[in-house]
Amino acid sequence: MIREFATGIRTLLRGFGLWRTRPGLMMLGLIPAIIAVVVLAAALIPLVLSMPSLSVWLTPFAEGWFEPWRGLLRAAVGLVIVAAALALASVVFSALTLTIGDPFYQRIWHAVEVDLGEAPPADGGSFWTTLGEGLRLILLGILIAILVLLIGLIPAVGGFLGAISGVVLTGRLLARELTGRAFDARELSPADRAALFSGSRARVLGFGVATQLCFLIPGGAVAIMPAAVAGSTMLARDMLARTGATAPSLPATPPPPAAPQAPQAPHPPHAPLGAP
Repeated sequence: MIREFATGIRTLLRGFGLWRTRPGLMMLGLIPAIIAVVVLAAALIPLVLSMPSLSVWLTPFAEGWFEPWRGLLRAAVGLVIVAAALALASVVFSALTLTIGDPFYQRIWHAVEVDLGEAPPADGGSFWTTLGEGLRLILLGILIAILVLLIGLIPAVGGFLGAISGVVLTGRLLARELTGRAFDARELSPADRAALFSGSRARVLGFGVATQLCFLIPGGAVAIMPAAVAGSTMLARDMLARTGATAPSLPATPPPPAAPQAPQAPHPPHAPLGAP
């Protein structure tokens, strides 16, 4: 499991290799990411600045507590709110970036498919498909943010568990979303995709967690997005190769036919007893 998790991280690093072979194409992939970051920053910066007041408003019952318990509680509440906001912001960023930059990321995806060989004949989905997936991603991100908030209410360990849960759940969701383009092009059904993900859980989680952690670095979301699109295409190809699947219904690669056996020569008749 640890080896598979590390392989998922290395798959993201492999996505950066496209900067060497397609630098101009990867530069185009930065444009929608920059636009999405500007939009999200306009919402996140006021939230962070108002965090002390928001923590006080959410914990009126602690007004009569002695220090340092009151300060620790409100700091933990602020941490949980920030963790939930970052989890939701990462999902919204991905959905917004993929929707705005659909033409750019379509070209990055296709370039990786061509480089790896046997590119699918269909494209990676239309703009409306991308928009629908983006809306679904945002709804799931809201559910994750609510779950992180609820986990954060656990006494003593809530802040730590909430932050870890946000990274893991959001990372897994991002990995599944980013690989969707490669699977859409191959017209894989939801059951087929579920079978692929169930066979590569640790690898998918390693890729997603690494992507999510890069999103949390200032400026990392912009730099990582083109590489994440390229790496997710490689991840999808790896998952398909592990099952021998290339088309809908996940047909496995058939075993080679057995070699025909040569006919055996008939045994010579036995000589009668007593014959010379």
